[in-house]
Amino acid sequence: MIVAPIKTRVFLEGENLFSFVSSYFKEIPENSIIVVTSKIVSLAEKRTIVVEDEKTREKVIYAESERVIPTDHTLLTIKDGMVMSAAGVDESNADGKIILLPKDSYKSARSLRKQLQEKYQLKNLGVLITDSRMVPFRAGMAGVATGYDGFSGIQDYRGAADIFGRKLKVSVKNVADSLAAAAVLVMGEGNEQQPLAIIKRAKMVKFTNKVCRNELFIDIKDDLYGPVFK
Repeated sequence: MIVAPIKTRVFLEGENLFSFVSSYFKEIPENSIIVVTSKIVSLAEKRTIVVEDEKTREKVIYAESERVIPTDHTLLTIKDGMVMSAAGVDESNADGKIILLPKDSYKSARSLRKQLQEKYQLKNLGVLITDSRMVPFRAGMAGVATGYDGFSGIQDYRGAADIFGRKLKVSVKNVADSLAAAAVLVMGEGNEQQPLAIIKRAKMVKFTNKVCRNELFIDIKDDLYGPVFK
C-alpha cells in the first residue's frame, strides 16, 4: 500500500471542495482512495463560529454532542457514534474561529466521490474523510474516519478459520479507521499544510457503490467500553 500526502495552499472558508481537490490531481488511478481532512470539509460547509468566551464555547459543544461527561481535562463527548473531546470542536489552524465537524461526513464523501468519478472516469474510487482522536490510556493522537464512500469500512473474519483451523468468533477488521490512521500519519497534525492524500495499491480494500454508514457503529449497550459512560 502506498500513502502519499499532497501539499496544498491554504483552503479558504466557503471554497468549493471539489474544485480544490481536483486541482491537485492530473489523474487518479483506478482503485485509489482520496483522503481529505475533515477540517477543509467543514470550511467548505462554513461550519465555523466566532467564540468570544468559554461559556459560549461550552454551549456549542453541548449542542453538537449526543452525550457530554465533564472531566478535569475536557468535556468528554459522544458525537456521530464516536467518543471524542469537546465534540471535535477544533481551534488549531482556524484563524480566530472554532471549526465544527462536518454536518454529515458520509454525505460529503459521497458527493465528492461522484464528482471525482465523473471527472476522472473511474469505476473504483474511494473517498475518506479523516479527523484525529485520542485513545484511552494511550499518549498522542491517531487518525480516524469520520465518513467515507466507495469502499467497505470493515472486513469481517467471523466464521473464517485461523492458521490452526479454529473458527474466528469476534474478529472484525476496522478498515476505514486503519486507512485513516495511515493517512493522517503522513499528512501531519501541525503546519505541514497537507490536507489531502492519496492511497494506492490497497489490496485489502473492497470497493463498492453501496456503503453501510452504520457498519462501524456499536450500540453503547453492546460496546466493550459502554459501562464507562453509565
